[in-house]
Amino acid sequence: MIETQVAVAQIAAPTGDEGDRAAWVASRFESLRLDQVEIDGAGNVIGRRRGRIDTRPIAICAHLDTVFPRGTAHAILQTGTRYVGPSITDNSRGIAAMLTIAGVLEESAWDTGRPIEFVGTTGEEGSGDLRGAKHYFATRGADTHAAVIVDGAGDERIVHRALGSRRFRATFDGPGGHSWSAFGAPNAVHAAAAAASAIANIPLPRTPRTTVTVARIGGGLSVNSIPQHAWIEIDLRSSAAAVLSTVGARISDIVRDTTVAENQRSMPGSAPLRSACATIGDRPCGEIVESHRLVQTAIRVTRLAEREPDLAMASTDANVPISLGIPAIAIGAGGRGGDTHTSTEWFEDVDGVRGLARALTIIVEAAGLDD
Repeated sequence: MIETQVAVAQIAAPTGDEGDRAAWVASRFESLRLDQVEIDGAGNVIGRRRGRIDTRPIAICAHLDTVFPRGTAHAILQTGTRYVGPSITDNSRGIAAMLTIAGVLEESAWDTGRPIEFVGTTGEEGSGDLRGAKHYFATRGADTHAAVIVDGAGDERIVHRALGSRRFRATFDGPGGHSWSAFGAPNAVHAAAAAASAIANIPLPRTPRTTVTVARIGGGLSVNSIPQHAWIEIDLRSSAAAVLSTVGARISDIVRDTTVAENQRSMPGSAPLRSACATIGDRPCGEIVESHRLVQTAIRVTRLAEREPDLAMASTDANVPISLGIPAIAIGAGGRGGDTHTSTEWFEDVDGVRGLARALTIIVEAAGLDD
């Protein structure tokens, strides 16, 4: 499994450009004799293991993409028990676990009641906006009985609450001009800065916990020019869809109001400043209740692995099936990792087999193992 994990990590797969890694995983699916292997319209790679009954399948998902751009050095260095390099944990560990579990099931000839679909998804990171999961669960995976998402290291966490998010890009466009001779024309950066300040001061509920972050800002041509163009990008997160909608609407109102205010301050006769607020990301939220059989199975198996279950909320591929009413959880694949999303990301195979056995047991329990 470690050899597979290192091999995966050395294949570049930036979000939106996962083809090389998808092709590699597809070839592994073929060698494991999975059925109906395909790379779908979103770039997901999918393979199916038959069940005793041709019924709704269990989906096992691990995301293919990384945050590292094409051209990043992907060499993995080993120092003692530690492996260091981009994506060695997130999510080479999850992909390696998915492939290993498929191999164990093939070699053991265990007979599960339900089919199992193994899915390497695209677009899980950042601006990918869960593209692969959204496509899979809207098409081939629409009739999924339940889903287990394998993401990174660890053997305690059970994500059953989906943290939703909406991302916005607000743009401001005006006439611009010389900072002295055209002074009084509406200033795109002034409006963007005012909007950023107002957004940062939006009252937010404590329950459910909600956060809003003005994450990026830019604009302007030179230090002696009134900016013609400016922009800000905003990240809004909550576990409640109603809150996402309410605060999202407030963000749009602020962009409009700060534009009006900047135009009112400008000299009469100036060409007006225009603005727009576009949604650039929408991750759905929801939860599967703690009493659900899938969650209870994960809790019981975690304790069998001599770990204390950590019920958690996070933003993962599980957001999509949960939002569609499909029971889903996200778990780690064993071992320990750190420095995620950096060039010094690391993985240590501490009780890694225990974490893998935990994942395998949860999956075969969900799929229904023949007595």
